Amino acid sequence: MSEKTFLITGVSSGLGLALARAALEAGHRVIGTVRQPAALRTFEALSPGRAHGVMLDVGQADLVAPVLDDAINRLGPVDVLVNNAGYGHEGLFEESPLEHMRQQFEVNLFGAAAVMQALVPHFRRQRGGHILNITSMGGTITMPGVSYYCASKFALEGLTAALRQELAPFNVHVTAVAPGSFRTDWAGRSMQRSARSIADYDSLFDPIRAARQAKSGKQLGDPAKAAQAILHIIEAPEPPAQILLGSDALDLVREHLHQRLAEIDQWQALTRSTDG
Repeated sequence: MSEKTFLITGVSSGLGLALARAALEAGHRVIGTVRQPAALRTFEALSPGRAHGVMLDVGQADLVAPVLDDAINRLGPVDVLVNNAGYGHEGLFEESPLEHMRQQFEVNLFGAAAVMQALVPHFRRQRGGHILNITSMGGTITMPGVSYYCASKFALEGLTAALRQELAPFNVHVTAVAPGSFRTDWAGRSMQRSARSIADYDSLFDPIRAARQAKSGKQLGDPAKAAQAILHIIEAPEPPAQILLGSDALDLVREHLHQRLAEIDQWQALTRSTDG
């Protein structure tokens, strides 16, 4: 495995930290973004001289390009970009202010897009690179109470697929990495939650919220194993357009796609009837 330079957003915890550790242990260099000075020092201590912390909040899109351009000028070209920074929002659509949706998109979609816009010119000029966007099984399937989160991940999936086509002529790979439930802080302290206010939804949503909170930290997925899977993807000669991580994601997405295909077939006569 040849040495590569990774740029990973959000390395202070969760999957980003697990991937940074795995990449460093495999002999790579890692530029990792964090939002707090203490997190920067902790990250760089993982491997002095090969772990390079950068202070950046991807939710402030206008700051992304100058910060990352400076990092590349100081540390050299990047081979692999992993857009990992993001958070979950839990709340029923009718109960959740639109401002919460804007904040969700600002980080999960526009933050990732700003990072890619900063890196794509470098990848295109060097005629090589790999972009991996951490999406979610919630970017293909949906679940009650996380509509804003799913919407942001659906959008990131679409952007990733389009960018894959645009960058293919330049030998730049683009992959959507869609995890299921993993033992990270996603459903814990990192989750933003809208307050409950409408009793009509109690029987639908209260059990879902309680189950999610009870499951936090006990999910099936192991972040260290996810990190190894991502390293495997990066070494593949022809990386996938999308990779699901976790058997729960595999089962749920597969079931969803079977149902969608069945519905398409059921309504195909009406679909065809609109042809001129």
